[in-house]
Amino acid sequence: MLKGKVALITGGSRGIGRAVALGMARQGADVAIVYSGSESAAEETAAAVREHGVIAEAYKCDVSDFVAAKETVGAVLTRFGTIDILVNNAGITADGLLLTMKEDAFDKVVNVNLKGAFNMTKHAAPTFVKKRSGRIINISSIAGLIGNTGQVNYAASKAGVIGLTKSVAKELAPRNVCCNAIAPGFIETGMTAGVSSPLRDMIPLGRIGLPGEVAALAVFLASDEAAYITGEVIRVDGGLAI
Repeated sequence: MLKGKVALITGGSRGIGRAVALGMARQGADVAIVYSGSESAAEETAAAVREHGVIAEAYKCDVSDFVAAKETVGAVLTRFGTIDILVNNAGITADGLLLTMKEDAFDKVVNVNLKGAFNMTKHAAPTFVKKRSGRIINISSIAGLIGNTGQVNYAASKAGVIGLTKSVAKELAPRNVCCNAIAPGFIETGMTAGVSSPLRDMIPLGRIGLPGEVAALAVFLASDEAAYITGEVIRVDGGLAI
């Protein structure tokens, strides 16, 4: 389905990003894994991706840094020759109620989650425009659709990602570039390890989602079968935001 394609995935060393990297590799895509934390985790994911017979490289980058993001995209283009799929998955949390949230906690989350998506999209877009093809998949959140107590910063950043997605979709559609967002609910990752039973009980399907269930949608949106889908925000939340 994706044989011969090159996917660049931010936050690709673990959680949803790791699942997306493996999902795309299973379909034949070469993968550039961008990470900011553990080098060992990134290299382990890259090794797992290579087991599917594709090329994989790991790149350390703070996506909130405009220049660093540009340099990383350049390094991926030099190594792989092109980029066909960009998955903006890098994200952090720094939860707290509005009345007690520090400015730094707000800025840090918005800079990584929203500005990081802008930075990577800005630097990858010229390649897509020149090729007259490309897929941009932004990982938002249901928090960006319905808000969440104690996550003013996170919800704002993820709502911003949705606005970014729709605007980019309109701008790049004439060049045959599709841009969509996925809005996961509670997914079984390190970020949701502390989800309590009452919160689980709010999910109509009665369980936490799996990273692979988000990855399956990302793989579809990256495929030729999704060539007429752009500007969409698709929830993967077990019905939580119904």
